[in-house]
Amino acid sequence: MALDLSMPILVVDDYKTMVRIIRNLLKQLGFQDVDEASDGTEALAKMRQREYGLVISDWNMEPMTGYELLKQVRADEKLAHTPFIMVTAEAKSENVVAAKKAGVNNYIIKPFNAQTLKGKIEAVFAEQ
Repeated sequence: MALDLSMPILVVDDYKTMVRIIRNLLKQLGFQDVDEASDGTEALAKMRQREYGLVISDWNMEPMTGYELLKQVRADEKLAHTPFIMVTAEAKSENVVAAKKAGVNNYIIKPFNAQTLKGKIEAVFAEQ
């Protein structure tokens, strides 16, 4: 599946500054349609109202973590096929393994730049 710069992307992070950074990086890459949610609960509600081409979610959030969000998304047949990239500050291998088992398409370790983000997004869409 080719990368569609017009596809809507949902950025999920409870840290507003991080949302702004990711939004700016996505804009640099040419993505215009970027929504945001501050935790997994809000993200799920938005995903049930609108079909997103990609979700980029932080791991550590309250009350619903990115990992819990990922599991809920994969368990919902309407949302299950949504490409999902997890962002984490910790490169702990057990987190990566857990996310892979739960069906994450890719993950990014903070801090990262536009090139890293671009590479991860392209890798996700090259798989499909």
